[in-house]
Amino acid sequence: MKITFLGTGTSQGVPVIGCTCEVCSSVDYRDKRLRVSVHLQVGQRSLIIDTGPDFRQQVLRERIKTLDALLFTHEHKDHTAGLDDIRAYNFLQKKDMPVYGEQRVLNQLKQEFPYIFSGANYPGIPRVSLHPITEAPFEVDGILVTPIRVLHYKLPVLGYRIGDFTYITDANYIAPEEMEKIKGSKVVVLDALRHEPHISHFSLQEALDILIELQPEKGYITHISHLMGRHRHVEEQLPDFISLAHDGLQLEI
Repeated sequence: MKITFLGTGTSQGVPVIGCTCEVCSSVDYRDKRLRVSVHLQVGQRSLIIDTGPDFRQQVLRERIKTLDALLFTHEHKDHTAGLDDIRAYNFLQKKDMPVYGEQRVLNQLKQEFPYIFSGANYPGIPRVSLHPITEAPFEVDGILVTPIRVLHYKLPVLGYRIGDFTYITDANYIAPEEMEKIKGSKVVVLDALRHEPHISHFSLQEALDILIELQPEKGYITHISHLMGRHRHVEEQLPDFISLAHDGLQLEI
C-alpha cells in the first residue's frame, strides 16, 4: 500500500492575510499545509479519504490519474467541499464515482450539492453513486475497510483502518472498544490541532499519549493548525517513532 498525504492542515487557526509570523514567513515546504486528506494506492485501486476545498490542487500536484472511490469521515465543509472536482475523473474514466459515507453524511452532500442529485441529466455535472455505510466493516472493490468510531466533540466521526494503516482525523475521544480495532496497525495517523487543549480536537500531548499507548511502528500527526508552530520545531519534541505529517509525504507499508 502506498500512502500520500494530500493535505495535513485545517482552516482553524489560520492567520489573516499578510501575516508575517514564523509559520507564514517560513520557507520550509512542510509548513505549507492544505486542508486534510489522504490518498491510498492499494494494489491497482486508488482511494481518497475526504475531499476538502483544496482537492483539485492536491490531486493535480500529486498527479493522481485514476480514482476508484471516495470515503468520507464526516460532513464538515473542510472535508467535503471539493466533491465537485471529481467530474474530471468521471470524464476520463467514463463512470460514476463511488462515494462511501454514513447516511447522515451522504444526506449532507445532497444538500450541499443539490445539482448533482437533482436527477437532471445536465452535461458535465459530477456523477456519483452513493454507498451508505455503518460502523460495520465493508469492502471497496475487494479492499476490506474497518470503520473506527470517534467523537469530534459531540459529532460522531469515522476513522478508517485499511490493512495495517489506520487514519483518524477530527477527533477528541476514542472509546476503549474502538482502540482495540486500531491495535496492531503498523501506521496510525491522528489529528492534533495545537499544543493547547481544544473542545473538539486532540491536543498534541493527547495525541502523543494515544500513540504511545498503541505503539505502532510509526505514528503521524495530521489536521495541524497554524497554532501548532513550525514543523521543525515540533519535530524536535516528538518521540522517535512519531512525526508530524506534511503535505506530499509518501509512505509504503
